[in-house]
Amino acid sequence: MSQEFAGKEMRAIAISEPGAPEVLQEVSVPIPEPGESEVLIRVHAAGVNRPDVLQRLGMYPVPADADPLPGLEVAGEVVATGANTSRWQCGDKVMALCHGGGYAEYCRVHENHCLPVPANLSMVEAAAIPETYFTVWYNVFTRAGLDAGEWILVHGGSSGIGTTTIQLAKASGAFVITTAGTDDKCDFCKDLGADHALNYKTSDWEQRVGELTEGKGVDIVLDMVAGPYMQKNINVLGRDGRYVIIAFLKGPKAELDMRRVLGQRLTITGSTLRPQTIDEKAAIAANLRSHVLPLLESGAVRPIIDSTFPLGEAAKAHTLMESSRHMGKIVLEVG
Repeated sequence: MSQEFAGKEMRAIAISEPGAPEVLQEVSVPIPEPGESEVLIRVHAAGVNRPDVLQRLGMYPVPADADPLPGLEVAGEVVATGANTSRWQCGDKVMALCHGGGYAEYCRVHENHCLPVPANLSMVEAAAIPETYFTVWYNVFTRAGLDAGEWILVHGGSSGIGTTTIQLAKASGAFVITTAGTDDKCDFCKDLGADHALNYKTSDWEQRVGELTEGKGVDIVLDMVAGPYMQKNINVLGRDGRYVIIAFLKGPKAELDMRRVLGQRLTITGSTLRPQTIDEKAAIAANLRSHVLPLLESGAVRPIIDSTFPLGEAAKAHTLMESSRHMGKIVLEVG
């Protein structure tokens, strides 16, 4: 590593023990040394995501090869490169999917998990992209194959995942139905392009999806709720429908009547991003570079920012995320 950083320390946020947001503590730790195929990024901003909250609670095991510090996405400037890197040079501005360690002044990332920051985006906006866009692209487009003219139901439409899915789905020519917990959030989703937004607290969304699709059902359901939603999601899928599960906010278990899976030729699939291999994540990054970067650069899609907090106030950011009051992404400014 460059002598500029060797033996020096940085500010970071660590999880002192599993628990409430207050267990997020500012610490001083050595600046990480990039591996042969990695770059070192001076972090300007870091995205806050649900897996960070689960890790803090002790419910999201950290892979053995991952940085134990929280934080899965950053934006910043490359300041050092590994011996076998070729894609980036010092001074390049990048947004990156990181294997932990994002809540810090510096973060090491595999070079193929970085993307250039579009000139029309701020570092805060760029930091809100990798984790969410990698997740949505891989699950909705690669695994479920959303196509123009199809219908997709997105739960949690005002979340980071939801706002990203609405925009990418509309950009692909699909029809979007989303659910949200307040009328304000529903209006927010429609402003982003959703064709229909259903308040799950005041309407029977299963019945409404049937009505909106004239009984045909949707082609894809993107579900981060699971639990009591699972049977309903199966019920609203049409022939050859795809049910994509990416999280279990209401629990991973449910008693299901699977006859519709056979009768309608349904596919049930899902994934989590962090356990993917280096090459698998690199393949997703390559797809984003080809298909999504042009949309970001043209302004056809954009990251939606709810709020920002200084790095030292990570606990407040987690408190907001757990309240579910936010609409869009929460970002830490490192500075």
